[in-house]
Parts: sequence; structure tokens; C-alpha cells
Amino acid sequence: MQDAEKVRLFEQVPIPKAVMTLAVPTIVSSLVMVLYNLADTYFVGMLNDSVQNSAVTLAAPVLLAFNAVNNLFGVGASSMMSRALGRKEYDTVRRSSATGFYFALFSAVAFSLLYTSLRGPFLRVLGADGTTEAATGAYLRWTVTCGAVPSILNVVLAYLVRSEGASLHASIGTMSGCLLNIALDPLFILPQGLGMGAAGAGLATFLSNCVACGYFFVLLFVRRGKTYVCVNPAMMRPKRTILLGIFAVGVPAAIQNLLNVTGMTVLNNFAAPFASDAVAAMGIAQKVNMVPVQIALGFSQGIMPLVGYNYASGNAARMKKTVLFAGKIILAFMAVVTVGYYVGAGKLSALFMENPTVVGYGTRFLRGMCLAMPFLCMDFLGVGVFQSCGLGRNALLFAVLRKLVLEIPALVVLNHFFPLYGLAYAQFTAEVVLAVAAVVVLWRLFRRLERQNQAA
Repeated sequence: MQDAEKVRLFEQVPIPKAVMTLAVPTIVSSLVMVLYNLADTYFVGMLNDSVQNSAVTLAAPVLLAFNAVNNLFGVGASSMMSRALGRKEYDTVRRSSATGFYFALFSAVAFSLLYTSLRGPFLRVLGADGTTEAATGAYLRWTVTCGAVPSILNVVLAYLVRSEGASLHASIGTMSGCLLNIALDPLFILPQGLGMGAAGAGLATFLSNCVACGYFFVLLFVRRGKTYVCVNPAMMRPKRTILLGIFAVGVPAAIQNLLNVTGMTVLNNFAAPFASDAVAAMGIAQKVNMVPVQIALGFSQGIMPLVGYNYASGNAARMKKTVLFAGKIILAFMAVVTVGYYVGAGKLSALFMENPTVVGYGTRFLRGMCLAMPFLCMDFLGVGVFQSCGLGRNALLFAVLRKLVLEIPALVVLNHFFPLYGLAYAQFTAEVVLAVAAVVVLWRLFRRLERQNQAA
């Protein structure tokens, strides 16, 4: 089974059109995901209760930890699938898909059971205290205890579907759940509806992820015989090479997200002593900042199948042109957004809460955070290329540099010299270094591939 249209997209369609065909749906779905995260913050913020808003902020590291599983089996399996497609090894594509899906399912169940059995210690590690513990626990009951499985599976399925070039279908599946979440939030959160507060936001998230999973299962049933994405349990008997291929990319990607969780937890714990207003403002600034961050991430993830396919098929020139075109587009965009965010930080923060103290904190936080954007997009692009090509060691090195070597120490140092407000500049400090490193490593990768082609 070989889809000629997919082969043409990967091998023959002009670079700008191929990049936009794959990246735009991914960016749109990433934006919708950000909007539904912002919807939680917005509607919880309408309660004008910083405790409820703090609950959503404090719970964020646990939900971010889902991405460790998503990346381990979603990024790992999709990278393996794209490279196998480039080599025309279609049985490997199907087995990689089934392995990624079922390993993700087992991990999601384990995640739910682990959190539920250790709920109290988890909440304390997150920074919840006597004031915020009940609201944070209520939110996590729906999003983790009940929602870990659908939340993880719908993202992993999107990665698997996107790996064979079906970026639009992957995005529709993701967006279907996000849009439902946005619609359900006011009904469940606000007093005019069920009045559940943060718990209502969690319930809306759980139901929307169930719907997204449903879309992907229906899609695979309808497209059976026309897709390489396989969830047949009989195909989950992979060769050793398949497991090594998935874990070589997936493990570094998972570690990267676990380190992101660690960094966010450290950040929230540094902000917690300044009371719930500061924590709420930090959460608002983080989520507003996530809009352009998700665009950059969506762009880098969108081109991964194209980069991986051409790397595996030996078309280094097409791969290089793809990366350079993507870099020019996203860097220019992020530079413009940074200026807009810095100038409009106060108005953006005021969209979510009327509390002037929270808005004041949020304005200063957002101005510090947005400075990292142009550098961060280059970091994302570099890591996306490493993951596409199976260069997990490079991706792991960048993850360790980002959090353990640069960002977390910067949080400690900056908070010491500039209490609270210095926290917002830690990511900027790290990303400047990583952006330079990404450009250098990518240049060396392209040079190596050119020499290999010349030798052949």
C-alpha cells in the first residue's frame, strides 16, 4: 500500500507549499489548544477568585507531565514512522504505530493510578497549601484521575496520523476536543451554569479529550486500508530495531518534558511565598506567552514528517531547504510578536482578571517572558530536526542544557538578586545560549550530510 499523493508531497511538491501544507494545520490546532487553555484561565478568572485561578496554575505541571508520555510514544513512534516511510519499509511503519499507541495507553493508566494513590504528596510538591489544596485537587480529579487516558491518547494519535502527512486530519481531531472544551467551560465553571469553579474546568477538559479520541478512532475505521496508522494489538510485536528507534527519539523527548515540569514546579514554588495573587499572575503570563510559543512549536512539529522522510531517503538538499525556509518564516514572525507583547503586556494581562494587583504582576512577568520568543523558536526548530532524524542524543543534550544547566540555575540566581520579578527572565537567559547552539549544530549536521552525498 503506497499513497502516491503522500509520496508526491514529501518528494516533489515545492518546499514552501509542502511546508505550509504540513505546518499550517498543526499551527492552527496548536493555537486552538492554547485558546482552550486560555479559556480555562479566562472563565476561572471571571470568578475573580485568585484561589481558583491558582489551582489551575498549580496543576499545570501535572498536565505538562502528560507530554512526557506523549513525546515518548507520540514523537518517538511518529519519527520512526516517517523515517520508515522514507525507506519504503511499510511493515515497520505499521508496527511502530501499534507499539506507540499501546505503550501510551498502558502508561496513561499507570499515570492515573500513581497520581490517585499519592494525591496528598503530589499536591504538596506542586506548591498547594491549605488555601489552594482543595481547588487544585478537584481540578486534578477530572484531568488526571479520570482524564489521563483520553488526554494522552488523543495527542499520541494526532502524532501518528500526522507522521504520514495527514496533518489536516490530525489537526481536526485535536481541534474538535479543544473547541468543545471552550464551549463547555462557561457552563461548568461560572455561577450562571453549574458553578463548579476550577473543578468545572477539569470536567470540561476530560469530556473534550474523550470526544477527540472518538474522532481519531472513527477516522482510523473509515480510512482502514488507506492508512499506515495501526492500532491492531496483533501488530504490537515489534522488532528490537523498532523499539530502539522509538526510544532513541522518544526518551530524550520525554526527559525534555519532565525537565519542563521540573522547571515550572520550581518557578511556581518560588512565586508561592508571594501569595495567591502572584501565583495567579504568573499563571496568566505563562498562558498568554504560550500562544506564540505554541505557534513556534506547531511549526517545528509540522515539518517533522517532511524532514524525517527526506533525511531517511537521502535527499539532504530538500531537507536543508525545508529547515532554512521554516527558520526564516518563524523567526520573522516571533520577532514581530515579541515587540507587540512587550508593548501590550498590561492590556493582555488585564483580559483575564480585574484585580489590579494581579494585572501589575502579570504585566511585569509577561514583559520578561516574551523576550525569549525569537531565540526559543530557533531552539524548537533545532530539536524538531534532531527528533525527525532520529538524533535523540542531540535532543537530550539540548533538554539538559535548557533546564538543568541554564534555566533552573537562572531561576535561583535571578530570584535571589531580583525577588519574584527576576523569575520571568530565566527562560530568556537560557534560550539565548540554546539558539546559538542550535544554529551551530544544524550547520554541522548539514555539512556532514553534504560530505556524505559528495562521497557517494
